Amino acid sequence: MRTGLARRALAVGLVSLVAVAGCGVRPSGVITGDAPPSGDVAPDTKITLYLVKDGRLSAVTRPGRGGRPLFKADILALLAAGPTVMERADGFSTDVPPEAGPFSDSTDPAGHLVVTVSVPAGELSPVAVDQIVCTVAAMSPASPAQVTVAGDGDRVGPRSCPG
Repeated sequence: MRTGLARRALAVGLVSLVAVAGCGVRPSGVITGDAPPSGDVAPDTKITLYLVKDGRLSAVTRPGRGGRPLFKADILALLAAGPTVMERADGFSTDVPPEAGPFSDSTDPAGHLVVTVSVPAGELSPVAVDQIVCTVAAMSPASPAQVTVAGDGDRVGPRSCPG
């Protein structure tokens, strides 16, 4: 019985030795690849919108969109679409009318952010302008961001988020 066990152990050892010897990695020269990826990284971040609750601005955080980058115009469209059902149940609303979109953004020569709305900027309520300014400022690396809201020849700002 001992010789059978010894033979099995020897067979297993030889098979293992052959398997390890046959799996060697051959040396090669340096393999170069393409340039590394570049551009903005779209991490799973949170989206901050400024909605209205009890007549005051309140920051509301929503989950990002699974690594898909969102632009300022996309986030402002969420602002104009208003609160979610749960946010509405918690007493949130928006003063930004749906017809204010579509939105676009740029930077003026002074370095201020300019958000262009699809309605006359002067017809937006002061709260709606503050919602836009604070929502855009929350996305801006510069702090405090100066934002001008423009639309149909009207301009409001530049302003900083009052909150």
